[in-house]
Amino acid sequence: MWSDRCTPLVSLGDLAWDVLAKPDTVILPGGDTTGRLELSGGGSAANLAVWAARVGYDVTFVGKIGRDTFGELARLELVEEGVTPRVIESDEHRTGVILALIEQSGQRAMLSGQGADWFLMPEELPKADLAGARHLHLTAWSLFADPPRGAALEAARIAKEGGATISLDPGSFQMIQSFGRDDFLKLLDAIGFDLLLPNADEALALSGRSEPYEMLAWLRDRFPKATILLKLDAQGALIGLPGRDPVHVPATDDQLLDATGAGDAFGGAFLGHLLCYGEPIAAARCAADVSGWVVSRFGARAPMDDDLKARLRRHGVGSRQTAKSESSL
Repeated sequence: MWSDRCTPLVSLGDLAWDVLAKPDTVILPGGDTTGRLELSGGGSAANLAVWAARVGYDVTFVGKIGRDTFGELARLELVEEGVTPRVIESDEHRTGVILALIEQSGQRAMLSGQGADWFLMPEELPKADLAGARHLHLTAWSLFADPPRGAALEAARIAKEGGATISLDPGSFQMIQSFGRDDFLKLLDAIGFDLLLPNADEALALSGRSEPYEMLAWLRDRFPKATILLKLDAQGALIGLPGRDPVHVPATDDQLLDATGAGDAFGGAFLGHLLCYGEPIAAARCAADVSGWVVSRFGARAPMDDDLKARLRRHGVGSRQTAKSESSL
């Protein structure tokens, strides 16, 4: 069902710039302190696209940016990572910005500005890319408001008619609560996904259960035809494949510096490996190795290094970025 190297993964949704802020001390009301600040490419759907490309899969990103410097830089960064961008430029809205506030523990909270990515319309979709996709990935950030909900639902319809499988990241437990659990579940039913990628907080918001195996059991009962990949941070991940017993994949022992983008990296590495080899458990082990590397660096897309390349080689995958560079030598 999953393995096919010839046709691309399409990731649709948010492309923005992350402002990463990790204070050295607690910021008091009206106070000042020092800390680490960085600006880097972000957006959940774009991050996933980058990480699928970093494990060597052919990826197209679909989204919307402002016709501005940040938008052009975001597009060029995707190209440099080996991702094919199909981005619409807006004269009315600026490229999105996301503020990531990182605690000393490495956990983060995020404030997402509503940039151009929130205004993708169905008529702007690259229909040929979607119809020819092997797999379409969506995040719930494309579902919480309309637009861009209409575009995401139309993209899912086009991709499914073309024979693609679909994955969904629920995006944000707080946004699920604001949207309304029952309404959100109805929306998920309308998409008819094949793979759901929640973290523990999102699974709790959907299921009302707090224990990982109980969360997984509820989600499998609610979506019996889908594979459920439950991301559990330092506890690794649980995989529920239809008709099979749950499988636990442990996390690495990497030290947590910054959790920003770790779930996106897990999802991208998982999908890239899965679509190459069709082996979900092996794909999850690769994803755990990759996300361990991410949390020990700053930002969602830290530059590749020898450690990451060695991890990818252990799982039989490699970066499209690296391959492109080597082919030009």
